[in-house]
Amino acid sequence: MAGYSLIDNPPNLARIRQVIFECKEPIEISLEEFETYWPFIDNVWVKQRSNSSKEGHCTTDYYMCRLRRPTHRTSETRPLPEGKRPRKKRVREGGMCNFQIKVVRFEGAYSTVTIARTPGSSHVHSHDLDYIDKVKRNSGLMEFARKEAVKGYLPSSIYTKFQEEPEKLFEAGGKFCTVTDVRNVSAKWRIQNPEVNLVPHEGYTYQKGHGIVRAQSASDTNQPAVARKQPNFTALSPLPPDTLSFPQFPLEFLDAYLPGHDEKRELPHVTLSYASSMDSKISLLPGMQTVLSGPEAKLMTHYLRSRHDAILIGVGTVLADNPGLNCRLEGAGGFGGLGRMWQPRPVVIDPTGRWPVHPECRMLRTAVEGKGKAPWVIVSPGAQIHPQKLMMLKGYGGDFLRIVEYNQNWRLRWEAILRALASEGIKSVMIEGGGTVLSELLNPEYTEFIDSIIVTVAPTYLGRGGVGVSPDSKRDEQGKPNAALNPREIKWVPLGQNVIMCGKIRAAPSGG
Repeated sequence: MAGYSLIDNPPNLARIRQVIFECKEPIEISLEEFETYWPFIDNVWVKQRSNSSKEGHCTTDYYMCRLRRPTHRTSETRPLPEGKRPRKKRVREGGMCNFQIKVVRFEGAYSTVTIARTPGSSHVHSHDLDYIDKVKRNSGLMEFARKEAVKGYLPSSIYTKFQEEPEKLFEAGGKFCTVTDVRNVSAKWRIQNPEVNLVPHEGYTYQKGHGIVRAQSASDTNQPAVARKQPNFTALSPLPPDTLSFPQFPLEFLDAYLPGHDEKRELPHVTLSYASSMDSKISLLPGMQTVLSGPEAKLMTHYLRSRHDAILIGVGTVLADNPGLNCRLEGAGGFGGLGRMWQPRPVVIDPTGRWPVHPECRMLRTAVEGKGKAPWVIVSPGAQIHPQKLMMLKGYGGDFLRIVEYNQNWRLRWEAILRALASEGIKSVMIEGGGTVLSELLNPEYTEFIDSIIVTVAPTYLGRGGVGVSPDSKRDEQGKPNAALNPREIKWVPLGQNVIMCGKIRAAPSGG
């Protein structure tokens, strides 16, 4: 077994270490993924404090970047014992980096961990990941060394085998790993087992002037340095059968109508997106699913979902279609990606609490399978929500959000809904339906809340009995009919059997 590998990295380790290090957006992953990857990035952070929710479902740990904390403070009140020399410890003043995160653990039907920057954090680290890896080694890498040390192997032998796999070593954050690091991690076991005679690995020997080296043998010509059998740990899981290929056609034409990454605003970016017939109908009959998007437009819709924090629909559409409201593109969470990456939060407008929370609902099944997030349900103060229904939804990671503000028609105010979503960290919302929700939001009084509209137009007429999308009629000051809405910066782009219409609705901010 001279050639077995010591470094069993999980899949895509280097990329995932970088994603967690940068933490540009909140990262929601499963508890299993967190426990797998966090040890390989824990060298970046120093824990500050923890707190738990009253129900015990949620635990929040707060961390600061290691470079924010000073490493050494001199103390004249604590003299060294006689005969003991002071350690040559490198002093770091602290305050070098103000990056801070919180790690929220949620225990439920599908336990998750969310990693996000805290409000007082800087947007980026003042250093790169290599710098931290040089300052301190992560516990995931050191665990590989510890597992070998407790078998009675020499630290120098462990280090030699590490160096034979430089790509794996660097991927795990071991670019600056030294033989001293290996000695330190094995010291506790050596103290507890002083009678054990440490030995090199089989097939390795001590060579004066070179330390531990691989012993040459006839079998070396046929035996590779690393065992032929790769650890099962590193094999990627097969993609679900309903996975969609990432679009191979250009989608840059959408960029101007999508939310910006660093855009600072009070309310979320709102995109209206739906498929329509030539006569502005979205379905043949109320409650009847009608396919209007071709294969290319379907991929585009899932791409749009990946670019938004939330998808919003009315309860009527949920009851009629039982949608999953997730992103099924390859690379999204549950479809080859990490955690809930690219997965938007479903939001259901349900003022009276009609939606029956049931384990067989597609949105909840999707959440349990790790292919999407559980929904937030917007309800009015008068909605009667049974405690069991509330606890079930919370157990899946969802929740009910009560909105107490109404408009003149006794409907929930859209500004209050968007403000509530913003307070929950939602920066962008894609509104997909149904007809009532879309038609209402196309009215002039809501133009200040709607940023863009992306409509997939199908080459068909559904007829007068179909469910239409249209704002209310509008008249000018003289009472003459007038156009209800005129989107600006229009683009028409053919896409397969459909044509995509993109436009902006909210007035452009004035210059100055």
